[in-house]
Amino acid sequence: MAFSGFEGFEKRLELHFFDNDPNPTNIHNQLGLRKLEFESIQQILQAVQCTVVSALANSYFDSYVLSESSLFVYPTKIILKTCGTTQLLKSITPLIYFANNHLNLTLSSLSYTRGSFIFPNSQPFPHTSFNDELTFLQNTIPSNLCFRKASIMPSKSSSHSWHVFTATQNPHHYQHDCDQETYTMEICMTELDPILAGKFFREPNDDKSGHSAGKDMTELTGINEINKEAFICDFAFDPCGYSMNGIDGELYSTIHVTPEDGYSYASFECVGSLNDDNDNIVHVLRKVVKIFRPGTMSVSMRTRSDYNNEAWKKVAGAAEPLGLKCRSCVMDQFPAIGSVVFQTFTQLRRKNSLK
Repeated sequence: MAFSGFEGFEKRLELHFFDNDPNPTNIHNQLGLRKLEFESIQQILQAVQCTVVSALANSYFDSYVLSESSLFVYPTKIILKTCGTTQLLKSITPLIYFANNHLNLTLSSLSYTRGSFIFPNSQPFPHTSFNDELTFLQNTIPSNLCFRKASIMPSKSSSHSWHVFTATQNPHHYQHDCDQETYTMEICMTELDPILAGKFFREPNDDKSGHSAGKDMTELTGINEINKEAFICDFAFDPCGYSMNGIDGELYSTIHVTPEDGYSYASFECVGSLNDDNDNIVHVLRKVVKIFRPGTMSVSMRTRSDYNNEAWKKVAGAAEPLGLKCRSCVMDQFPAIGSVVFQTFTQLRRKNSLK
């Protein structure tokens, strides 16, 4: 049997709901999905096969660090991101059930995205292939989400592609739950610098809690410098691995690290405001790359505006001084989420060694 390590690449699910009460007046309705009882959240995560290890909240949303990645709960939006061999799509049915029957909320749009698995043969159904995932999605989501699109956004490397599925009941409605015009950026990094990846290993018998060791890693690596305004909830796993969620007003960021040599992986995701200085994208990307120094990297950026037409140039321009060359760039439009740009990068010295 072929060797299989821990699968770092995450599966990401985002669901948006609307309130069946056209005139919500009480606090219960205003909180929406945030009124889900923790026992219900645990049942949803049990279907996926992961658990909550830490939590943080503000007046806008609730943030959970999971045993496999992250969960964010807004009044009308849920983002669930899991790695390893979790069965993420099995969360859809219980999520719809609890939202509909306990909170009087109806699903209005859904998006599912992921990169290419490092160990695809280790994934359980329905994540055994993108075709299996699509069949499961088509058979699971309600019929009112009739505007649907699925695509594999390619790159020059067959091992790096971006899988996207979206569905919505209104093709002119975009997933949006903030007062600001936002973008979502996902950075997936492999072949991390071994010395930098080593900072995400715990000392043997350190007697620290996961929270305490996580805080140490956050400060040691400079992760706390990416967004100094964010409140951070972090956790270090034993003997290695790291997760964090950052919350900054309505916006979130999240990092997950699998540092083992041979299949090292790190991801960074954030929601940023297009109302702010656009150079924030450049700042964030440079900070993240310096923390991990990946050999290969992909960047997916989505926004409902035409901003992506210039954003991909900013991303490529920020990466090259750090020794990463843009090898491919593809764009597409999807119902519910708008414009998506997918770029892949490799180190300049590896120009002819894409595999």
